[in-house]
Amino acid sequence: MTVVPVFLYHSVSTDPPSWIAPFTVTPNTFSAQLAQIAASGLTIIPLRQLVSALRGGPPVPDRSCVLTFDDGFADFYWTVAPVLSEKGLPATLYVTTGAIHPPGGPPSGSALPPAQMLNWRQVTTLDALGVEIGGHTRTHPQLDTLPAARLHDEIVDSKKQLEDAVSHQIHSFAYPHGYSSAAVRRKVAEAGYSSAAAVRNALSSPADEPLRIARLMVMADTSAERFAEWTRGRGAPAAPMPESVRTRAWRMYRRARAAFGTPPGGPQIREER
Repeated sequence: MTVVPVFLYHSVSTDPPSWIAPFTVTPNTFSAQLAQIAASGLTIIPLRQLVSALRGGPPVPDRSCVLTFDDGFADFYWTVAPVLSEKGLPATLYVTTGAIHPPGGPPSGSALPPAQMLNWRQVTTLDALGVEIGGHTRTHPQLDTLPAARLHDEIVDSKKQLEDAVSHQIHSFAYPHGYSSAAVRRKVAEAGYSSAAAVRNALSSPADEPLRIARLMVMADTSAERFAEWTRGRGAPAAPMPESVRTRAWRMYRRARAAFGTPPGGPQIREER
């Protein structure tokens, strides 16, 4: 198995709310990126196939990649899913359960600012259509700043909520903001998740960590040239990488701020290393 680009998307829209706009691609850009993936000779494989390889199973085919989507924006249902279905492409959608609402009703609450999000009927429909539904906590917090009781609610209880909705086990998880710690990763494993996705802005590799899978965040300003480099297995480091001093220092700062009730940053801060 060579390096594997695991692409991370959020919203795919022409008119996103301002807070998510930097992390949004247009439908035309998304279609162009799928065309670039195909032109590069990459095959889009299910996330579970990569996870199996990372856990000692058969290696994935050379020139493979994975599509993932975070948070649960409604445009996944209306814009992304029809394209994936037409092309027969697999993807994993990580859902923040507190942002999902009953049809016609309000969500239970999350730290995400207002946006058009999926409803529970759409989540179950996507699951039935073959989209892998993964966990992304209940409220989208910075998990590595939370006490143990909150971790249980965000990781374990949200998993049960998803499993009750789709009537089967949920195996995949993604850390909000990309943030995790050894304690958070232990809790994710204890909850029964077999994989967890970080960000890291790196290519996955045969030595990557199943509970800290590296992804490449596709943003509004991701150029066609940079995306093309990623599809060639270039333009980003290969995971795993040691946690940087800067990342550890940033975690200590965020924990100190959280202890005083003032966690720093907006809804889409991401760990890069």
